[in-house]
Amino acid sequence: MGDYYVILLPAAGGLVVGLLIYHFAKEAKGHGVPEVMLAVANEGGRIRPRVVLVKALASAVCIGSGGSAGREGPIVQIGSAFGSTIGQVFNLNEDKIKILIACGAAGGIAATFNAPLAGMFFALEVILMAYGPKHISSVVLSAVTATVVSRHFLGNFPAFVIPSYQMSSAWEIPLYFIFGFLAALTALAFIKVLYKTEDVVDLVKMPAYLKPVLGGLVIGSIGLFFPQIFGVGYGSIENALRGELIAQTAVLLVFLKIMATSVTLGSGGSGGVFAPSLFIGAMLGSAYGLLTQFLVPAVAIHPGACALVGMGAVFAGAAQAPLSAIMILFEMTNDYRIILPLMITCIISTVVVGRLSRDSIYTLKLRRRGIDIQKPKGQDLMETIKIADAMRTAVVTVKETDTIGSAGLKIKSTHYRGFPVLDPENRLTGIITRQDINKAMAEGRSGDAAREIMTRDVIVCYPDEVLRSALEKLGKKDIGRIPVVERKNSGHLIGLIDRKSIISSYNKAFTKSD
Repeated sequence: MGDYYVILLPAAGGLVVGLLIYHFAKEAKGHGVPEVMLAVANEGGRIRPRVVLVKALASAVCIGSGGSAGREGPIVQIGSAFGSTIGQVFNLNEDKIKILIACGAAGGIAATFNAPLAGMFFALEVILMAYGPKHISSVVLSAVTATVVSRHFLGNFPAFVIPSYQMSSAWEIPLYFIFGFLAALTALAFIKVLYKTEDVVDLVKMPAYLKPVLGGLVIGSIGLFFPQIFGVGYGSIENALRGELIAQTAVLLVFLKIMATSVTLGSGGSGGVFAPSLFIGAMLGSAYGLLTQFLVPAVAIHPGACALVGMGAVFAGAAQAPLSAIMILFEMTNDYRIILPLMITCIISTVVVGRLSRDSIYTLKLRRRGIDIQKPKGQDLMETIKIADAMRTAVVTVKETDTIGSAGLKIKSTHYRGFPVLDPENRLTGIITRQDINKAMAEGRSGDAAREIMTRDVIVCYPDEVLRSALEKLGKKDIGRIPVVERKNSGHLIGLIDRKSIISSYNKAFTKSD
């Protein structure tokens, strides 16, 4: 078959991946981390046990057959699914299952990259989005244990062996500031292209399990001329760190890797975005370092040093995880001398991307499904609890023909502050309050019908509305209770919502989710 086998191998791998994901675990599609974040935020930490096996097989086949993706996303999802499975087997509560998920993620990252601190920070910063003492202790133990086991079998070596780099002049700092902005724009482009590609693939009219085959053909066609884009690309990263690339090649590989990874994952492949982010950052940094040598040779940045810094900066911007990026690069290289430029560029990249986009490469996937896991917890609850779940269905009512005196007796016996008023056909026509009754009684109108003093312009709620909507109506009109009626039949009273029932339902939901 000659060299052209590289076009067919990724397509064959895509077929296997498509069948695995489509038939056994659709959540194994893509880079995996968003699914873990969703399980922690909205699903009580529950991940199906089968994800462990399906994700391992699908990502191994995808990356092994040439798919342009990383191994950290699969490792996070596999470890997290394993932790969730343990929690479910032992019937633990939601909080403990979530901690086990974070432990699985931390252990996976720590073992894969020989980076225990990076595993810990990734689990806390990205997965849990919390740094509480109850989280840190378990996550640290998991990361340490995984690293010890990994070092026993694989040895204690950094992921990348790089030449010695250090800042030769303080004038390099302004150049790193500029590079931080460039890395941010590149990270943002990676995010946009990835999900735009997913949208384009969704428009293709063909079975979902065959779309990775189409993506594999595209990857193979690119890789026929630029094999650097295949797999995780660590070999090319090491070339960049040693300063062995020319500027034109480095710049071209930035764009090709963004395209290749977007096609791989957008078409339904399985793999992570961490390694591609490192690759893109290394190529970008190498090109920028070579540019500074041409423009300002007196204070130029070594291409290898800038490639190392670029790896962290692009990932920090894309993932909105500067601490994880700094620690991962520090531990992967085991070199402290480049830490200052690394910190500067990672923070600048994170801030700039955060200003231009409200989502990271992980959270955007969820927002596109209508899920915002970054909302404050209280706001989430107020916008998710339905009025139907909070309203009182045992409602005391008054008939239009009842006398004001009899309505007053109901007020005294129930201690309610008002009642909905119904017509002879039990349709809601108004509302009468304690204040209305007391005023009429003082005027000697106890024998008049309730309809004479009721308020006819009634504010109502519907059962499919959320608590926030009811609370806003109560506050806007300064009233204490609102009748709940059917949306298709506004005269059919089905319940009553008031401040007490809102607070009670909120507290129950908050306690359950805490």
